[in-house]
Amino acid sequence: MLKSNDAIRTLTMDPRSTRLRPLPAIIFSSRWLQLPLYLGLIVAQAVYVYHFWVELTHLVEAAFGSQAALATIVGNTGLKSISGNSTSLTETTIMLVVLGLIDVVMISNLLIMVIVGGYETFVSRMNLEGHPDEPEWLSHVNASVLKVKLGTAIIGISSIHLLKTFINAGNYSEKVLMWQTVIHVAFLLSAIAIAFTDRLLDAKHDTSGV
Repeated sequence: MLKSNDAIRTLTMDPRSTRLRPLPAIIFSSRWLQLPLYLGLIVAQAVYVYHFWVELTHLVEAAFGSQAALATIVGNTGLKSISGNSTSLTETTIMLVVLGLIDVVMISNLLIMVIVGGYETFVSRMNLEGHPDEPEWLSHVNASVLKVKLGTAIIGISSIHLLKTFINAGNYSEKVLMWQTVIHVAFLLSAIAIAFTDRLLDAKHDTSGV
């Protein structure tokens, strides 16, 4: 009889066994409206994968002497004005193409971070604990951690874009170079501010907990 009463008491104390009132239930269920957004990001991820392989195919074809592929690469990298008459790949052209591929990979990583972390944080648990492929950062992800990681990823992407611009600086005006640098610094300062604010909040929370 005691065991039966203990089981009933445990079931009553379990938050998952508590039924929400109709209005809170509707409001809480509205989080599923974000599901199409994350599915849309998965489609965007597939588009980036396709774009990656198209660019990689052009690079390989140009390396084997395809003039059509080389012309496409030259046009895409903005080198037409200085190397439009080139009949072979140059080190600068290869570097710009590779940086473009790295840029696609970093944006894809950002998409994965948003899809997995956002779904886990704002929609529903995926119960990946113990899975061999569980991302290390997912075990302690929350809204604050996700913001810092997204800010760091954006800085990395901005760095790649800025490096591509500096390598191809001859095709850009000083105004464009200056503003891209200013925007990159703004991203960097914003990420530092977000991380510093979260650190202050965590320290305040730890102090209040003590």
